[in-house]
Amino acid sequence: MTKIKFGTDGWRAIIAKEFTVDNVARVTVGLVQWLKKENKASKGVVIGYDCRFGGQLFSETVAKVLGAEGIKVYLSDRIVSTPMVSLGALELKAGVGVVITASHNPPDYSGYKLKGEFGGPLLDVHVNEVEALIPDKHTYDLESISLEDLKKNGLLQYVDLETAYIKRVEANFDLELIKKSGMSFAYDAMYGAGQFAMRRILPDITFLHCDYNPGFDGTAPEPIHRNLGEFSDMIKISGDIDCGLATDGDADRLGLYNSKGEFVDSHHIILLLINYLKQYKNMDGKVVIAFSVSDRIKKLCKALGLEVVTTKIGFKYVCDKLLSDDVLLGGEESGGVAIKGHIPERDGVWMGLTIWEYMAKTGKSLDDLVAEVYEIVGEFAYERIDLHISEAIKQKVMDNCKNDKYIEFAGRKITRVEKVDGFKFFFGDDEWLMIRPSGTEPVLRTYCESSSSEEAFSLLKKSHQLLLS
Repeated sequence: MTKIKFGTDGWRAIIAKEFTVDNVARVTVGLVQWLKKENKASKGVVIGYDCRFGGQLFSETVAKVLGAEGIKVYLSDRIVSTPMVSLGALELKAGVGVVITASHNPPDYSGYKLKGEFGGPLLDVHVNEVEALIPDKHTYDLESISLEDLKKNGLLQYVDLETAYIKRVEANFDLELIKKSGMSFAYDAMYGAGQFAMRRILPDITFLHCDYNPGFDGTAPEPIHRNLGEFSDMIKISGDIDCGLATDGDADRLGLYNSKGEFVDSHHIILLLINYLKQYKNMDGKVVIAFSVSDRIKKLCKALGLEVVTTKIGFKYVCDKLLSDDVLLGGEESGGVAIKGHIPERDGVWMGLTIWEYMAKTGKSLDDLVAEVYEIVGEFAYERIDLHISEAIKQKVMDNCKNDKYIEFAGRKITRVEKVDGFKFFFGDDEWLMIRPSGTEPVLRTYCESSSSEEAFSLLKKSHQLLLS
């Protein structure tokens, strides 16, 4: 019997090892019990799956268990992104949404995400309740449960979540402006679930890795620079692509490239989005950021008169604020961003289209728009290095942090420390080092923000000498 544990963004496990039909059925039994306890069973469940191996099989397993318990299922008729399922849960007024996806994890993983009826991640308290209700085994003869019979009995309805999502895109973006801007755009789906919708939304842009490949060509579909070398090279070689967008396996996170094939990270993306929404679209609201995000965002928000709220790391904490406050933007370091006017959910395609509309509306390049923001916050770079160390060394470093043993790093005196989720050591207003332990592995995550990438890496490496001494 496998103990099933939901992490920061769903349950994930290796396909055919822990992620099996039987274990998916077990999780769904827990979900059934929770829906009945919360009086949500009558509202039905929306189910979707991404490009990973066995996605349709696992989603049909969820549908069978729910249908056998008399719970109506809205099952996606094709591969879809996570934001499409979240939107479906909201628009179909379902009790919950289920996505079979492991997001950006390597190809041998699959996963089980839960979405709330409000169109975003199911809140932590409810995920924990579902997890506690998962039995050691299930009692269903899955082979004897017929999807066709469920459909005849009104317990299964196939739904087109992709078209519903595209209609929302068409209602919220000036796609004609983007198409007629004279700018050239490119999209790398990383073989993920965003590929089908993007071909319908902007069919004439340049596409890469928009094929069905459940193995993702052996690369984890995470939109970070080391995984996107081919996309970067394509942009450099072409010489006429103004901006490249990449999204992860379930298309809820993004990365960008400028016309020179240089990576633009989530911190810069968040700054650009805030500037566009406030300065060009006259929108207001709080800005909610996870603790590891660049402090330049606070600087920009101060200049624009926007309040900033900092949360612990994990989009679920950001989502809590999206539901309870008037929020303009919520974002995290790993490329997940949500903005006002859309669902309270990370959406890589939506954010990419927002940036492209920004470029089309202003006629400015991505570099020009970044330069505009730099005029307010100054140039900066953000780097991160994960240290794979022993648990003993990890604990020693964390004890030193808790007991304020560090007074300087790399010759820079610490001027203040923030402890929201980990330890952020400031060396003035525009430079800091952050240390945060992994909760599950003997890994120490170290982050740095400085004036340049070279300076940030130098500070990190010199600090490691002290931490590990």
